[in-house]
Amino acid sequence: MTVASSILLATGCSDSTSGKDSGSGKDSLPAVGATIYKFDDNFMSYVRRSMETSAKDNVKLMLNDSQNDQAKQIEQVDTLIAKGAKSLAINLVDPKAAQTIIDKAKPKNIPVIFFNKEPDASVLKGYDKAYYVGTTSSESGVLQGQLIAKAWEANKDKYDKNKDGKLQYVLLKGEPGHPDAEARTKFAVDTVKEKGIQVEELAMDTAMWDATKATEKMDAWLAKYSDKIEFVIANNDGMALGAVASLEKAGYFSGDKFMPVVGVDAIPEALEMIEKGKMVGTVLNDAKNQGKATIELAANAAKGKDVLDGTEWKLDDNKAVRVPYIEITKDNIQVGKDAYK
Repeated sequence: MTVASSILLATGCSDSTSGKDSGSGKDSLPAVGATIYKFDDNFMSYVRRSMETSAKDNVKLMLNDSQNDQAKQIEQVDTLIAKGAKSLAINLVDPKAAQTIIDKAKPKNIPVIFFNKEPDASVLKGYDKAYYVGTTSSESGVLQGQLIAKAWEANKDKYDKNKDGKLQYVLLKGEPGHPDAEARTKFAVDTVKEKGIQVEELAMDTAMWDATKATEKMDAWLAKYSDKIEFVIANNDGMALGAVASLEKAGYFSGDKFMPVVGVDAIPEALEMIEKGKMVGTVLNDAKNQGKATIELAANAAKGKDVLDGTEWKLDDNKAVRVPYIEITKDNIQVGKDAYK
């Protein structure tokens, strides 16, 4: 998986300071300056690919890798403005930095489209040319919780190893303080409880959305809890895949040794694991449409049009476009595959 991700990410990586220009390269195209918090995030690599596809022959996309460094991202924004960006598309490293970005764009009347990491609503309301493209964070947690509950009820005899009627779980959390990580953690577990299932948390820790860190956490948990673990819940597929790698080393998914694992994002690598029976399911976080919507709004803004002009999107009361989540299991896996075509 790591090798495959490296190959994918090696294609299209742009210089973190100068940016990569996507599109036809014609001077007549308006420039959109964009940053992604880090290119080697599994999910964001697919958002980036969608952005590049949507930008082609539409806008000149100057795309930067912020390398998970907020100070670097601020410098990149300064450079993008100096290079003549007509709008900005920003995937924040730290959501709290949104106001700093606004303070740089507003004096020059440059529209800002934040995406994937949602800033505080007050920041968006404070600038009439600021918008957000993303999801409703709680929705992914609710859907993941429903998925877990259905899987538990359908396979209780197999999953409930100690036959105590409780679901003993470990949870791999994303970046602490990230709206998606906090919401998925809370709503996934709360939804399982609301279905009348008793739960017991054996361990929870952050793996920062990262597969390698998740493997290390899962290795430690298996050493400590072993067969006491009955379910692995991950805030994203990258960490779910890391958990699967750890479980495979420990002999799971061979013979009758099994561990249910769920994630969020429905990236192609996770869909493959679901087909192989190594993940129970995931929740489609629509990278293709998030990237598409981000560029469509940013392109309209760069051209001086209404951001929704000619698009299918709608803004909610918080000036946000919400791309819906979809529960994915083996039964409807084609829905997940279609999202990456």
